[in-house]
Amino acid sequence: MELFTKMLRKQISAVNKIADVCSSEKSHTVQRTVQDKIGVFMAHDYIDDVNYKPVESDKIQAEYVIPKTLTYKGVILYLHGGGYVSGDLQYAKGFGTILAAQNNIRVCCLAYRLAPENPYPAALDDAVCAYHKLIEDGFSPSEIMLCGESSGGGLAYALALKLKESGIELPCGIIAISPWSDLTMSGTSYEDNKEIDPSMTKKRLECYARCYTDNVNQPFVSPVMGDFTGFPPSLIFVGGDEVMLSDSVDLHKKLCNSGCSSKLHIAPDMWHIYLLYNTRQAKADIKMISEFIGDMFNGK
Repeated sequence: MELFTKMLRKQISAVNKIADVCSSEKSHTVQRTVQDKIGVFMAHDYIDDVNYKPVESDKIQAEYVIPKTLTYKGVILYLHGGGYVSGDLQYAKGFGTILAAQNNIRVCCLAYRLAPENPYPAALDDAVCAYHKLIEDGFSPSEIMLCGESSGGGLAYALALKLKESGIELPCGIIAISPWSDLTMSGTSYEDNKEIDPSMTKKRLECYARCYTDNVNQPFVSPVMGDFTGFPPSLIFVGGDEVMLSDSVDLHKKLCNSGCSSKLHIAPDMWHIYLLYNTRQAKADIKMISEFIGDMFNGK
């Protein structure tokens, strides 16, 4: 592991210990403020390569990130993470801007409503609304890809399950970065990795889950419990040291057992949503996203 990554890991571990208190409204406010600033920081190096255009809707808050050079006609619907309790449009536009600029494709960043003020199904309802809005704006489902990190990764699969239930054509692909797909937190990694994960704890996730819903045993909350038959291809990234590793592993297995195409990449020694950090490992792995986008859109 390179020196920069080792130092970053120590910093993340220190912040993790401070952040492992999330039982009050005040703590959510602090987390939201910090996360939004992270979004601004992530987008900084790419803002000259894109333009921003608000999505015209009285139902959702969303914004298009449009690269100045377009390769694809399609669009990525990006769903941010934050345990369903944090992350606004500024945070969503952070990685959304990187996706757009690096891949020359439009990205629609959604700021879905947050818990505990707006518990389940508010986030899912907003995601469904955003998908319909993209279709209204002229994109066919075959021209729409879903991408999400952490809770946003789980939400991407919950959205696809909801679309399937409603008889609506599914998107052409799903990219998930450390997806939180099992809010029951029953996977073996929650115990196996609890001492080595520098970025997340089961205790904090339990708090997020309580804020979001009082029923975690349903597919639209824990999508790993859903029926993935007929789902589009998936590309899943996860850190090997995550307590949430099982969420990605079990999700991948379920997709494959359902006859779906799914590629799972486990990054050794890496932490939660490692792909959003500017490490050598992340830079190498993020190239797989570009290849996946190219394969799915095929020049559309």
